[in-house]
Amino acid sequence: MYVIRRVWVVMPRQARKAASLALAAAAEYERAGQRSDVRVTYNGGTLPGERDRVYMEWMTDSIQSPHRADNAIPERARELQAKLREVTSDSWIEFAELMTPEKAVPIDG
Repeated sequence: MYVIRRVWVVMPRQARKAASLALAAAAEYERAGQRSDVRVTYNGGTLPGERDRVYMEWMTDSIQSPHRADNAIPERARELQAKLREVTSDSWIEFAELMTPEKAVPIDG
């Protein structure tokens, strides 16, 4: 199982709008059966930490290329992502393996 985290650096005072767009795009992917439950968080500058950031996280059993032949990206998600890019200065994606008790190694003491 993997945790995928998408991060956007957004223009000043655009974090809430960007998070709204990301959440709406995520809902389109969920409706299409392409994503599990997605969590979107943001910091518009009223909290400690990195401001003007939007984060989207979800879990998946496998990591697949978005360019695979059978990937039918929902059209509405494409439209929302285009709007999101308009308020974004940078973005990246992070991948991590989810630790489970079955994967744990023995711990001494």
